[in-house]
Amino acid sequence: MRDPEYRLQWGNYSMTLGCSTRIMGILNVTPDSFSDGGKFFQLDNALAQAEKMIADGADILDIGGESTRPSSAPVGLDEECRRVLPVIEHISKHVSIPISIDTRKAAVARRAIGVGASIINDISALFDPEMGAVAAQNDVLVVLMHMKGTPSDMQKSPTYEDVVREIQDFLKQAVLKAVACGVPRSKIIIDPGIGFGKTVYHNLFLINRLHEFRDMGLPILMGTSRKAFIRKILSPIEGQTLAPDHPMVAVGSQASVAACIMNGAHMVRVHDVAETCATVKIVDAIKNAIHAKEKQGDT
Repeated sequence: MRDPEYRLQWGNYSMTLGCSTRIMGILNVTPDSFSDGGKFFQLDNALAQAEKMIADGADILDIGGESTRPSSAPVGLDEECRRVLPVIEHISKHVSIPISIDTRKAAVARRAIGVGASIINDISALFDPEMGAVAAQNDVLVVLMHMKGTPSDMQKSPTYEDVVREIQDFLKQAVLKAVACGVPRSKIIIDPGIGFGKTVYHNLFLINRLHEFRDMGLPILMGTSRKAFIRKILSPIEGQTLAPDHPMVAVGSQASVAACIMNGAHMVRVHDVAETCATVKIVDAIKNAIHAKEKQGDT
């Protein structure tokens, strides 16, 4: 069955998802993110990385100022704003693609939109009671992600009776909440939340059954890049985990991206944009081949 296409329109931007998988490049301006913490604190470094990701094929830049790795501590409002606002303002003056603010705080999102962001990537799916209103009032896209617990406790023995159904139910409620706040369904993207309150098995099972989320009728974002489940699978010694920048982790990340796209992802959130662009081109070509053949009448 051919994946549905979605035409997203918001602010000054438009984007079609479906035949072409979109790439969201990760730009963390944090000292402690699990993969690239501390690398892009300086404005010039952040801009250089942003421009590199765009040249490599990124469709969206996702900028975050609070690490959400397992066991991470929350960051205060003022500190998060101090980290992200100058970077978003600086980058938005030099790039033409949409900028996403990765935050759980409505106040951060509001101020980030004011300096150039046009997408809210909320891992807490509107836990902040003001986030829905911020999204509705500013004509932005909203990514609603599933997370079991909080970053500080989400990996402490997460359990589910039916992981797919429970995450679907959570996301359906999050969508209803967003719509009730005035956010159009046409501006909502869902994210099952790989690595956020899931075991290795849960993550693999979700990727394998991702096609079941298509029934929600919304675009699907997947973020598997350099996640711990990949590093654990590839670690040569039981009990050890490869570092996020290990070359094999990059290979494993691309394998996971390919699997996500084949199973229904419309957008992937990644660290390694150039490699992902190559993966996307090949997998999209494979997915679209049969439809191109039918269009040509060569059956």
